[in-house]
Amino acid sequence: MKDETEPAGSPFVHPPLSLVSRIARSFYFAFAGLNYLFRTQRNARIHALLGAAACGIGAWVGISRVEWAVLVFTIALVLILEGLNTAVEAAIDLASPNVHPLAKAAKDLAAGMVLIAALASVAVGLLILGPPLWRKVCGP
Repeated sequence: MKDETEPAGSPFVHPPLSLVSRIARSFYFAFAGLNYLFRTQRNARIHALLGAAACGIGAWVGISRVEWAVLVFTIALVLILEGLNTAVEAAIDLASPNVHPLAKAAKDLAAGMVLIAALASVAVGLLILGPPLWRKVCGP
């Protein structure tokens, strides 16, 4: 099996990779992407920190399994969209280094989708964590 990173017609032949090696390599690249996201994107770090705080509050107030599922999915969705926004911006910067109205529209649209998810996550957090947190802090 030829390595996908070599250009077509390359004289260098790679030995075939085992299934385990290919899977390990895929995880390596995925973690490299996450590393890039958190190393370069302040908002991703903020979202992760707020998500961790929400999980801490959830553990403290004792939310149900279903509430955990909704909370974790919501946190993941915001981080996924932040990553996609970063990927869109990088691809647009590569393809269109000069200012172009369509490039701006695509970047603004991707950022707007992250904003919608972030605002929705605040609503989910308030709905799930608000009542038990209120009871825990202020009493019955």
